[in-house]
Amino acid sequence: MSSRKGLNGACSVHEYTGSFVGQSAHFKMTSVCGHVMTLDFIELCFEYFCFSGKYNSWDKVDPAELFSKAPTEKKEANPKLTMVKFLQVLDAVLPVMNKPRSSERTIYRAKFSSITDTDICNAMNHLGEPNRNEALSVDARQELDLRIGCAFTRFQTKYFQGKYGNLDSSLISFGPCQTPTLGFCVERHDKIQSFKPETYWVLQAKVNPEKESSLTLDWDRVRVFDREIAQMFLNITKMSKEAKVESVSKKEKVKQRPLALNTVEMLRVASAALGMGPQHAMQIAERLYTQGYISYPRTETTHYPENFDLKGCLRQQANNPYWAETVKALLSDGINRPRKGHDAGDHPPITPMRAATEAELGGDGWRLYEYITRHFIATVSADCKYLQTTISFSIGPERFTCIGKVVTSPGFTEIMPWHSIPLEESLPHCEKGDLFPVSEIKLLEKQTSPPDYLTEAELITLMEKHGIGTDASIPVHINNICQRNYVTVESGRRLKPTNLGIVLVHGYYKIDAELVLPTIRSAVEKQLNLIALGKANYHQVLEHTLDIFKRKFHYFVDSIAGMDELMEVSFSPLAATGKPLSRCGKCHRFMKYIQAKPSRLHCSHCDDTYSLPQNGTIKLYKELRCPLDDFELVLWSSGSRGKSYPLCPYCYNHPPFRDMKKGMGCNECTHPTCQHSLSMLGIGQCVECENGVLVLDSTSGPKWKMACNKCNVIVHFFENAHKVRVSPETCDLCDAALVDVDFNKAKSPLPGDETQHSGCVFCDPVFQDLVELKHAAMRHPMHRGGQGKRQGRGRGKGRRPGGRLNPKKPKDKMAALAAYFV
Repeated sequence: MSSRKGLNGACSVHEYTGSFVGQSAHFKMTSVCGHVMTLDFIELCFEYFCFSGKYNSWDKVDPAELFSKAPTEKKEANPKLTMVKFLQVLDAVLPVMNKPRSSERTIYRAKFSSITDTDICNAMNHLGEPNRNEALSVDARQELDLRIGCAFTRFQTKYFQGKYGNLDSSLISFGPCQTPTLGFCVERHDKIQSFKPETYWVLQAKVNPEKESSLTLDWDRVRVFDREIAQMFLNITKMSKEAKVESVSKKEKVKQRPLALNTVEMLRVASAALGMGPQHAMQIAERLYTQGYISYPRTETTHYPENFDLKGCLRQQANNPYWAETVKALLSDGINRPRKGHDAGDHPPITPMRAATEAELGGDGWRLYEYITRHFIATVSADCKYLQTTISFSIGPERFTCIGKVVTSPGFTEIMPWHSIPLEESLPHCEKGDLFPVSEIKLLEKQTSPPDYLTEAELITLMEKHGIGTDASIPVHINNICQRNYVTVESGRRLKPTNLGIVLVHGYYKIDAELVLPTIRSAVEKQLNLIALGKANYHQVLEHTLDIFKRKFHYFVDSIAGMDELMEVSFSPLAATGKPLSRCGKCHRFMKYIQAKPSRLHCSHCDDTYSLPQNGTIKLYKELRCPLDDFELVLWSSGSRGKSYPLCPYCYNHPPFRDMKKGMGCNECTHPTCQHSLSMLGIGQCVECENGVLVLDSTSGPKWKMACNKCNVIVHFFENAHKVRVSPETCDLCDAALVDVDFNKAKSPLPGDETQHSGCVFCDPVFQDLVELKHAAMRHPMHRGGQGKRQGRGRGKGRRPGGRLNPKKPKDKMAALAAYFV
């Protein structure tokens, strides 16, 4: 076998010669990285420009059109990986595959659930065909979630962020699964808030079977809610000085070993016992799978196939010091057949596939692997058996009971000790009719307590019960409501809704309860499952569901005032929040800067809101104005060690040139003469990313720097220089713009006491020691001997006014230019 890296640098290709369906064949084996394709609204592309179509713009389309008019396309989930091109080179994509002869099959489907030689070989010996119905079911789910989620999310985000300044969430999102998930959390919150404690009374008795010991008895009535009635029972029982044994029963009971492990149970345990969030737990499980330690971690099945090699899996664990004795005993005495669980027909249960140590996996990886392994061993262990003794007493007319348990065979609880039968005080040997003196009878006053907030484990159970999401998507939906600031994770991994989450759910209930109740999504999931089984038509299910939600959307829009009334109580209007910062170009009054997520500027006079870059600081930029619209510029900065750039609030939200997208600052603006634009401050092509340009940060002196306008590359240069200016001249070698540098005479690093020099940052030998690259991973072909097809990207003669940068093939010397940065 020979191995090599694929053209995308992420996947390896392994080649070997073997046999296939009785014929000699040359094999090429590779992998993919996550999902290859995703669904999105169509982008418009022309010869020189590629920009989002109107359906990808929030400002150019009515969200209602997303239900039917907006065309969609499948696109690469991660374009940087060029996964489609990579697979095409291997002839593994249908349009480039060899044509079949007559009715010969060309595409086969291998199904395996663990990365072991046994499973892989077995899959290759039992190849099937791809299931088109299953693919259509996934397509339908993707399109429904995209259209429904985008329509509701765009409308309510624009509506509420345009009115309130302290929502503290960058996106007021809606999702057909996400919203019912939030609904469960708010429903529990409402029960807690509406709970009214009640007082109740419990009768407690203690008897002395022996002089030095006492036994606490439980009242058979459990509790009463009337104080006078409770006092009456106390008075009656106090009249008796002895407790009479009415019956003694002994019964052998069994605590069953667990079912085989599926995804939902793994996530429940990870959250409740290991303290891991579902999303984090799933990421760890996927890593353990790709490394070959466990089987595929996304499964609904809790039943091992009849031909599953249980003993083979068990032998793998025979040398681990934590459970070696238990495993060897099972192999010697014989394993127990696992309980019959549910076979969902997808993948076998989650099991360990090879031995591991804590040093290999470390931290959370080991803790999850350890649980999976212990759970597997428990499924082939014996049940836990114990003897339960129940003694029934009478004290006067009232009955009391005492229960004791003694383990006779620990079974699976040896490997899962947290399931052990708790140790209890030993019960005395007695028979019916025996009398014991009563040492104490008292009345305990207690109060009913409210339920606690939902734990992640409880929420996962509810989602599974009501059919919200799949085993793979459940952790994503829970993570989303946390990321959107709808709930916060409290101690014990309990989910407490925020004001925003509560108001949203109450608003949905007020307008259309089906938007938040689990019933409608559960019904949709059933239809999607029918598509997968070939029992429902893909187009009919899709059109019918979209029509239902389109009607709901229109009603929601018409009734939004109902939710708005709830918002007004909890949140402050934009006009009452923020602080004056920069002047509006339309009315020339000060706009207010609102720091709460998402940070933005609001002009109360024009009633306009302008979004800003997030996760940084915003301040006024020298009271300078944009030459296009007269708005005062602001400066965004990620910190003293990060990058910063000025931007016009209006241009940032309404791109002035057709090759600009929404969300671009002055460092990406192609205005031909503005002193802050890319045209005037761009120096050269980024040394790491494909499309970035290194732009002078004119505010960074005396610690001057230039930063890529696309990625996180920062170049520090000319420290303590008095002035750094970008020249209109360009370098003959690399086409980068030249820079003019003025140093103070006392601090000049230039030779011969010179204070001024003009040259290329990349090529000029005088500048070599004055340039330092930061934050770059140095992956670009330029740094590997210049074999990559890199194109120079200058700011000067290669640029059309108001247009895009024209690529110019670099000179041979470009290969060595990055040596200064390595």
